[in-house]
Amino acid sequence: MTLGERVDAAIDAALVERIVGCVVLVKRDGVEIYARAAGLADREAGRAIARDSIFRIASVTKPIVATTALRMAELGLLGLDDPVTRFLPWFTPSAPDGARPPILVRHLLTHTSGVGYDVPADVSTGLSGPSIPLDENLRRLARAPLAFAPGQGWTYGMGLDVLGGAIAAIEGSSLEAAVAKYVGAPLGMTDTHFYVADEKRLVAQYADARPPRRMGDPEPVIDDSGGVVVFSPMRIFDASAPQSGGAGMAGTADDLMRLLEAYNGAGGLLRADTVAAALANQVGDVARRPNDAGKRFCLIGALVADPQAARTPCPVGAVDWGGAWGCNWIVDPINRLTIVSYANTAFEGCTGPFRDEVRDAVYGWRSAA
Repeated sequence: MTLGERVDAAIDAALVERIVGCVVLVKRDGVEIYARAAGLADREAGRAIARDSIFRIASVTKPIVATTALRMAELGLLGLDDPVTRFLPWFTPSAPDGARPPILVRHLLTHTSGVGYDVPADVSTGLSGPSIPLDENLRRLARAPLAFAPGQGWTYGMGLDVLGGAIAAIEGSSLEAAVAKYVGAPLGMTDTHFYVADEKRLVAQYADARPPRRMGDPEPVIDDSGGVVVFSPMRIFDASAPQSGGAGMAGTADDLMRLLEAYNGAGGLLRADTVAAALANQVGDVARRPNDAGKRFCLIGALVADPQAARTPCPVGAVDWGGAWGCNWIVDPINRLTIVSYANTAFEGCTGPFRDEVRDAVYGWRSAA
């Protein structure tokens, strides 16, 4: 089977019953070898997905904000070993022992700061929550204790939200403005913002069910661990919502491909040594979650260290991550592959079988080629 046949089959098997619509892009050596927009942007209105459809991208925001920080570091505007208090003097959450140890920029990038997602109810995580200024949101977050002393563990959380606040403080403007200046404009990411660039192109949002159910607002959805995540699809229209550096953006699959290709040979934004550091293990052998077996963490996502333990066909050195609304991506510098998969169904497109089926279709073709 050709690559197109394999990926088409994976998409077709998921459409209607597990996902409503998607855009899947694959590049190798910087050349597009697969692209398809399939299904519906709005099932109830009968509106088809287009390649330039805009998706809510949740944690796919993180590598965009991380890249902004890395470019600013190259320009001498911040350092990875700078304490966050250099930019946000009041962000001094306490460690379990009551001390208030310094949190470094690299801790925020690698989720080793102790800042998690177990936060007070009056804090916005980026998927839902109160409409308050970013500064106020982070001040409320600072009241929550750290899960551990910075650098002493790994927990997924709002570190990129804090970094986004630091970036905004450095710029003396908004996180949106800084992302556009250092990443969006240089890469031509014209449709990825903390607001909807074109409402007519925004996809409707669906939640896991057979078939997927259209989300209300707010919409509680049970995640893989049995917990409940509350989504607010209307948040993207709320200009007063805090610009969440961890989960607040919306954009197109092509925009993300431009960003990821900057890490996979395209160049043009970051120095080669910055790219190498960004794709390297930055957390040593610190323990991660059970479902992260076989993976370490770099500066932009999860790094494959043991493909067998990770149950992935991706090689050692590949990096991936996703976004809870239904997005996923892979940068594989070994095979020179970049994969972007945007779907409008949570969590299926992010952590469900669809993610793995698209990945396996691409790597199955590569193995057979």
